[in-house]
Amino acid sequence: MTSRMQDGSAGDVDYAAVGGGYGRHRRPDPRIGALIHEALGAARTVLNVGAGAGSYEDGPWEVTPVEPSAAMRAQRPAHLAPAVDAVAERLPFPDASFDAAMTTFSVHQWPDPAAGLRELRRVTRGPVAVLTCDPDRVRDFWLHRYCPDVLDTEARRYPALGDLAAALGGTVTTAPVPIPLDCTDGFNEAYYGRPERLLDPAARQACSAWSFVDPPAVDRFTAALRRDLADGTWDARHGHLRHQPYLEGSLVLLRALPD
Repeated sequence: MTSRMQDGSAGDVDYAAVGGGYGRHRRPDPRIGALIHEALGAARTVLNVGAGAGSYEDGPWEVTPVEPSAAMRAQRPAHLAPAVDAVAERLPFPDASFDAAMTTFSVHQWPDPAAGLRELRRVTRGPVAVLTCDPDRVRDFWLHRYCPDVLDTEARRYPALGDLAAALGGTVTTAPVPIPLDCTDGFNEAYYGRPERLLDPAARQACSAWSFVDPPAVDRFTAALRRDLADGTWDARHGHLRHQPYLEGSLVLLRALPD
């Protein structure tokens, strides 16, 4: 779906229906945030596109958030700047307006990611940071055994890293982002060592890929995971993850500098 949703969003998810729990379950993780801060360097003004409820905006910057979903804009805390209602592909700012720009867990939802990233580059003088997932690695997660539909959906939605780099232009570096065991940002892999969390419908709803999964497939997932947790099968296969401090999964951070 590429048309604007009923709450005004322009991506492939209706956040009026599924976005209510983002403020609770998608809290920025400080260790991931530190890597984003490092990527933005000494920027004073920062554009955040697909800003949602404001994750990763706290920092020593003047942030201009852009968010097309009314439901997500309504969840922004009062201490953060109100978000501009606009889309990545048509940013309402002059060239070179910002020292830096970022987008986190958003680019895969844009109708035209390449056009959106070219817009970020147009309005940004310095680094552009993109927190995303490598579609070639999302199926490596144990969740694929239990609900292949959700990770197949993610693999289809996330743009190839090479395509993102080409759209950004300039000098692009890509670095894996270690996911901490107690990660507070509730995307799927954040629960790599806490499988019980994915039995919570609210936690699943805060990861947009689940909105593409048919209810019968979700029911099969919950039944299978509950069974394997109860009889020890999950722990026999993956129990070491409960004590693994970090997972190097599909999460990556791209940093693009202009030529």
